[in-house]
Amino acid sequence: MPNYIYAYEYLPVLFSLSCLILGAAVLLLGIKLYTLKKSAKEIKDGLEEKLSEDTNTLIDISSRDKDMSELAASLNRQLKQLTESRHTYEQGDSELKQAVTNISHDLRTPLTAICGYLDLLEREQQSDNGLEYIKIIKNRTEAMKKLTEELFRYSVIMAKEQELEIKPIALNDVLEESIAAFYAVLTDSNIKPKIDITEKKIVRNVDRSALSRVFANLLNNAVKYSDGDLDIALSGDGEIMFSNTASGLDEVQVGRLFERFYTVEAARQSTGLGLSIAKALVEEMNGEIEAEYVKGRVIIKIIFQKTADCS
Repeated sequence: MPNYIYAYEYLPVLFSLSCLILGAAVLLLGIKLYTLKKSAKEIKDGLEEKLSEDTNTLIDISSRDKDMSELAASLNRQLKQLTESRHTYEQGDSELKQAVTNISHDLRTPLTAICGYLDLLEREQQSDNGLEYIKIIKNRTEAMKKLTEELFRYSVIMAKEQELEIKPIALNDVLEESIAAFYAVLTDSNIKPKIDITEKKIVRNVDRSALSRVFANLLNNAVKYSDGDLDIALSGDGEIMFSNTASGLDEVQVGRLFERFYTVEAARQSTGLGLSIAKALVEEMNGEIEAEYVKGRVIIKIIFQKTADCS
């Protein structure tokens, strides 16, 4: 009998064997793909967790695949370096904040003493030139004292040494009180504020003292840069807006107003910390603050999140 007849008889067996081998290969490939996908997800979830939390734990995967294990090991090495760098930065940042706090605190005492002695010296009989010199020294000392106080407040706020007392507060009341307290300063600077505060009580979870400081800093900012006008508004949806004409500023300068230590030529006697403090406090109270320059006007807006306890 010809050989091809015998080969023909074995074809079903060979076909079945080929299908079995192919099926096994597909199954192994599927298992391999599943384990790789699972390992990739474990690496992704582990990396997100390690980046969001300050932890020394490493990324762990269930797969023993060589390439995925090497990838996880490489990421763990990078995470370790990142954690060490973050700790170094945080320690240095904390030490710097503490140093600034200590320095500004130490400066307050001699400055206060200097002001006191200048007051005594001013009462003594002096020549006209002597009195003029004392007046100049006193003005410069008062300015330095003010800047030191501002720096001290900023360092305390940024170091978060004082916990905010967050509770439901009517924004209307705090805004009205702040305007009334600052009204004399505004009028002395020939600024007549235009006030539009909704009669609806806008209640938000904030710290009353911190919010008062925010408003004071914004009002002081208007004194520095306003051309003589100031619009203050609190809308029914809770948006707070301070707006004034500021021909001495431009869009770039307004965009940098919240930066630490940034000042413009129009405000020489300033640390540039007032609006930085305002921004830090607003964000600590879960609010948002932004500034824009539109047609020659500085517009600063604040909005605080509504909560279940707030209207």
